[in-house]
Amino acid sequence: MFCLIGLGNPGRKYLQTRHNAGFLVVDRIAEEVNIKLDQKGFQAVYGKGQLNGEQVLLVKPQTFMNLSGDAVGPLIRYYRIPLERVLIIYDDLDLQLGAIRIRLSGSAGGHNGLSSVLKAIGDQAVPRLRVGIGRPAEEKVVNYVLTTFTGSDLDEFKASIIRAAQAGIVFVTEGAQTAMNRFNRNPTINDQN
Repeated sequence: MFCLIGLGNPGRKYLQTRHNAGFLVVDRIAEEVNIKLDQKGFQAVYGKGQLNGEQVLLVKPQTFMNLSGDAVGPLIRYYRIPLERVLIIYDDLDLQLGAIRIRLSGSAGGHNGLSSVLKAIGDQAVPRLRVGIGRPAEEKVVNYVLTTFTGSDLDEFKASIIRAAQAGIVFVTEGAQTAMNRFNRNPTINDQN
């Protein structure tokens, strides 16, 4: 079983915010592979399905971002999912808008949601997919991540959500290394080839 976990904040007011990139990617994957996110438990909304012969669990913790580990830790332990088959998906201030990056391990890099997850699972060796939202020039980070994109930035953000969903699917169907080789590049390159 694979488990793709998008980090974000529950509730309509946070729906399209920068900080909810993880939720938006999981929603897009669910749509593309026809998995309904219709189950509740482990302080999360989730759905199960098949993708290329592999069982897949798509998850959106409902604990609010900074407590994401409270949902992720128990769920991973209950389903006994090996960490190399888990993909944590979240927004990243240190990546330019439009960029996505997959890493197999590392620190939380200042992201409170990922920090909570790493603490809950007791290991930094968990794959993660970072969706670039860029860093604000003057605005406070806490305000910036809870607002929405507009204009051409919104178009760029939507395109990165689509690419990140494709990367998550490739992570399951072709493996982490293939996903990294294909998607850890310039965001303007067409990855459909």
